[in-house]
Amino acid sequence: MTNPVVHPFFHEPTNTFSYVVRDPDGPGAAVIDPVLDYDHRSGRTDTEFADQIVAYVREQELEVHWILETHAHADHLTSAPYLKQQLGGKIAIGEGIRAVQRTFKSIFNVQDLNTDGTQFDHLFEDHETFEIGGLTGRVLHTPGHTNDSVSYVIGNAAFVGDTVFAPDYGTARADFPGGNARTLYRSIHRIYGLPEDTRIFLCHDYLPGGRPVEHEHSLLDHRKNNMHIRETVSEDEFVRMREERDASLPMPNLIIPAVQVNIRGGEFPSAEDNGVTYLKVPVNQLGRGK
Repeated sequence: MTNPVVHPFFHEPTNTFSYVVRDPDGPGAAVIDPVLDYDHRSGRTDTEFADQIVAYVREQELEVHWILETHAHADHLTSAPYLKQQLGGKIAIGEGIRAVQRTFKSIFNVQDLNTDGTQFDHLFEDHETFEIGGLTGRVLHTPGHTNDSVSYVIGNAAFVGDTVFAPDYGTARADFPGGNARTLYRSIHRIYGLPEDTRIFLCHDYLPGGRPVEHEHSLLDHRKNNMHIRETVSEDEFVRMREERDASLPMPNLIIPAVQVNIRGGEFPSAEDNGVTYLKVPVNQLGRGK
């Protein structure tokens, strides 16, 4: 089995990791969870962070085959369409995106949104495989945080999205529309069933206690030390903890713009008759009332 070379990029404003995953024996590469800079106070976008990925790919003379989303993120906007324009590659996500689109089409009352996933170049089924040069990747459906959450297993590397965080921070929330704590527990145990030498690559790190940023942990570290879901934690214990914790959490800062863009594969809604694109704010629809 060939293992990939992984290069992380950390987006400090959203505590998000994007990755370039490359074949060690050739130019084949994939980009995972790319970020578009977005200032929610002004509504302005920028590609400064994405351009770091573009520069790295070009400097290394890589060929991007895939731009992979672990799910339709609620904490940042994706730069997948921009990277596709600059570098090529197919934009892909799990087939559960259709359910996410149906849910949020209703919440945002978006009339022009197709809910068949055709905004993406490819929708992955569970256990589907894909190629990155000489590397073979495999897709695991790992819902619970969202209906469309997947993990990408490439050699001894697993890119798990928001399913688990660093062991000292725990696991993803499960209270977004379509989320489910019991489903999340079972998905995490799918990840825990991977070979012991698997490297877990995180989508976020929130630097608990002010420690340095960490993008990678061993699977064994998660099994033994994850503060929310060690091997000894039962499903009912986890569900109780997760639901109690989620009830106290605010919505992510960028959930309203991020979801509207990310369920469209990274495209913004069409401009209106004045040439300006708008994002909606649904009032009293997300989170919990006080």
